[in-house]
Amino acid sequence: MSNPDPQQLIDDLDQILDQERTALMAGDLAKLEDLLAKKEKIIGKLNSVSELEREALEQVQTKLTRNQDLLDSAMNGIRSVAARMAELRRIRKGLDVYDQSGRRTRFGTRSGAKLEKRA
Repeated sequence: MSNPDPQQLIDDLDQILDQERTALMAGDLAKLEDLLAKKEKIIGKLNSVSELEREALEQVQTKLTRNQDLLDSAMNGIRSVAARMAELRRIRKGLDVYDQSGRRTRFGTRSGAKLEKRA
């Protein structure tokens, strides 16, 4: 098996990072799994190459950092949505209120009740 060309590996990684950014910006999280596998494979090969020039890696490093920031933002958004949905489920089960002495009372909601919107 021949050693891969380091510049070709860097170019392949650069292309994958662009695809990853596009998927993140479009919210296509399903596509990220396949891209992650490809990215890890190329990074593994790059780690085995001893003669890498720092300048050649600077551009992909910038893209890696940018994509990581996008991934972090996406995860924060998903966590926020999950927290909001959990709060809405909790509210649907009932409402907790406190009386003047600080005792908590729960008012349950009827399971079949629906809100009616009026104009």
